[in-house]
Amino acid sequence: MPIDKELEELFNDPLLNDIGKEDLSLFNVPENLKTLEKDKPDYVARRVQCANFSDYEGGFKKVHVELKTGKRSIKKFNANALKAGNYYVIGGVVLFLDYVDDLVEKTKRKKKDARTRCIYENGTESDIFLDTLRRSLTSEGYFVTESIDTNDTVFDSKFEVTVDDIQDGWIYVLRSLSSNPQISGQNDLYKIGFSTTPVETRIANAKNDTTYLMDNVDIVATWKTFNMNTQKFEALIHSFFSAVQFRMQLVDAMGARFAAREWYVAPLGIIESVINRIIDGSIIHYKYNPSLFTLEQLPEKENSKEKFDTTGLKVLTLIIKQVWLDEILAGRKDVEYRQLKQAQLGKYTWVSNEDGKRYLTKYDLIRFYVGYSKDRQTALVEITDTTYDGENQLAEYHLGKILER
Repeated sequence: MPIDKELEELFNDPLLNDIGKEDLSLFNVPENLKTLEKDKPDYVARRVQCANFSDYEGGFKKVHVELKTGKRSIKKFNANALKAGNYYVIGGVVLFLDYVDDLVEKTKRKKKDARTRCIYENGTESDIFLDTLRRSLTSEGYFVTESIDTNDTVFDSKFEVTVDDIQDGWIYVLRSLSSNPQISGQNDLYKIGFSTTPVETRIANAKNDTTYLMDNVDIVATWKTFNMNTQKFEALIHSFFSAVQFRMQLVDAMGARFAAREWYVAPLGIIESVINRIIDGSIIHYKYNPSLFTLEQLPEKENSKEKFDTTGLKVLTLIIKQVWLDEILAGRKDVEYRQLKQAQLGKYTWVSNEDGKRYLTKYDLIRFYVGYSKDRQTALVEITDTTYDGENQLAEYHLGKILER
């Protein structure tokens, strides 16, 4: 039987003739169970050609250069970073949030949102809602950090050079002059190393040294080092660029095979920025993203997950300047000194009841704080030994593992 015929017979059924209006109310859907009518957008934001893109083009080019040179980095997006004037990355495309309009009631539920003006590096723009942009960035986006300057004067100043310091060596970056097509054809191939002798002297016999791939090299950059833990520096460099280490087997003058070491494939600007961040201690907050050729800022860890159990241990609390805490976290400062002034003798020393002599208090840990603000940086560091400099009246706390940062 045709469907229309079935419906006609159903509605003509005599049983339905006895149903009154009050009975028909049984077929009404209660208000609280009705499907709410969805708000229809006034229009869908689409990308259109940006008429004044020339005003923004230079900014995009500069951002790309600064990302490749390490002056900027990318970090996983968080809602706090969403504001006009910042750059972001969605789906591999850089966008600039030019401005955010005033909040307006977007829906019948009186939810407020604001139109934006987003400029994209491909020359288009859109007026996407702020909340839509936020959701897109949260699911697949990155925030581009502000630019920082990296230059040779910064490198020297971070070593805290004084008249009493003795230079201990040079950090160097080299480029191979080999005609081997596997080497000459590799872009951004550099050797990063450390030398206690002038770099020119160190590379004088490069063509006979497997360290330099059995060929001459060109000095790209050098920095003098002072008071530096060279072993930790080299270990950090090697671990940081391990994913882009140049791997190649070569043959020396005696016919023996050897592997290239300490050669890496990375933009020179990135290498300079990494060295800078190793020097100032901030390298612990970054990793190298070889697919995007940029430094990527690591997400901040929750302090609750890093708490060290200090039960039963004596903890010395000290206020310290940022520069010295950075040195400690970077592994270059392993002794903390404190002048034994009369007003603070009770903090650093104690008097024996047996012989009446004063002794240094033995602490197990030091809790460092930078300044006095509420959100100040802190670190908990192990004390491996406590000694006394009688000539200068200094308590010397020898530092070990960093237990919290």
